Amino acid sequence: MYNESFQKAIKVIERIEGYHHQAFFVGGCVRDYLLNRPVGDIDIATSATPEFLQEIFHNVIPVGIEHGTVIVRFEKESFEVTTFRVDGSYSDQRHPDSVTYIDKIDKDLARRDFTINALAMSRHGAIIDLFQGKQDLENRIIRTVGNGRERFMEDPLRIIRALRFSSQLGFKIDETTLRHMKQVKQQIGNLAIERITNEFTKFFAGNYISQGCTYLRDTGVYKYLPVFKDHEQLFHDVASIKQPLYSFGEVMAVCHLLKPSLNISMWTKAWKCSNKVKNEAIQLSMHIDTWKKLGVSPLLVYQLPEYLYESFVRVASIVDPTSPIQLTDLWGIYETLPIKSRTELAVNGNDIIRLFPSYKKGPWINDLLNNLEKQIVLHGLPNQYETIKEWIKWNPPEIS
Repeated sequence: MYNESFQKAIKVIERIEGYHHQAFFVGGCVRDYLLNRPVGDIDIATSATPEFLQEIFHNVIPVGIEHGTVIVRFEKESFEVTTFRVDGSYSDQRHPDSVTYIDKIDKDLARRDFTINALAMSRHGAIIDLFQGKQDLENRIIRTVGNGRERFMEDPLRIIRALRFSSQLGFKIDETTLRHMKQVKQQIGNLAIERITNEFTKFFAGNYISQGCTYLRDTGVYKYLPVFKDHEQLFHDVASIKQPLYSFGEVMAVCHLLKPSLNISMWTKAWKCSNKVKNEAIQLSMHIDTWKKLGVSPLLVYQLPEYLYESFVRVASIVDPTSPIQLTDLWGIYETLPIKSRTELAVNGNDIIRLFPSYKKGPWINDLLNNLEKQIVLHGLPNQYETIKEWIKWNPPEIS
């Protein structure tokens, strides 16, 4: 019935209940369980206070204790556990100014964003559904709990979350909820960019991205997004994409390739992405450019990180829908490569320094290693120390 994470979480609930407190699975894990989708993070709501949870569990991280939330580390897994609460006003449009702990779950569920997320489940599988969330799951509808305008004004990120759920689940957005989204969409401008980026990373990875983009266009929310708000045609080009992009690096690479004047660094700064995401986008766009000019060569396959092979195929199929590239093509070439990485070279930087003791260390060493990789991968230079040494003798490095 439950996966391994649920089984461990049941033990957390059992311990809480053993001290005469209530505890339930809540939110997305219940929704995904009922939809028979893979369950990610497992959240628990309880009548026990954060202070009491710290007493009964050995490893508790007070990550959001001011709002009643702690992380319970149990059997090498993390579970977010939040005390039943009602929220005060949201002056910062993200966190409630105050929270009041309560001993029943009904009002706690009433503060949640959408009916499909306002579900609770006991460790025995009994569902608490006060807002017809199960019916909305069956009807594939995204609907706010209570007044949508109030929910979105409390935290405008919920507008983007509605779009994200539509892209992920393929659900329609309730007409009243959609109207309220349009009424307060300008509040998105008050959100931290990092929060927007996190949601849109999931949005673009949705299996129903085409539907999500239709809502994104029809609501006009895109007019409040970094870069897209100033380049409407680019948004419409991106909105025509019909397949998921599984990382924001892929999204930035596609956008840059569609409009090269907007470079990756600009995208990274505007959306406040990590260096990891930035480098992924750079690698993809650089290798796609090479592919468009020269096709798929052994050197391209060698230089492209293996973890980006699937991303490369996805991005290539978007920037050129006629692209015949298949993932099997890349792996087929990879298997024939004489070396798979620089670590397999029969020489290294220290060897080269010994070959040229009078030369001052500098970028020429890396340039020579790059050239050796190219000679071995493309031109059949044997990867043998003496052979490479002889080749270097007849092709000495140029040092300015």
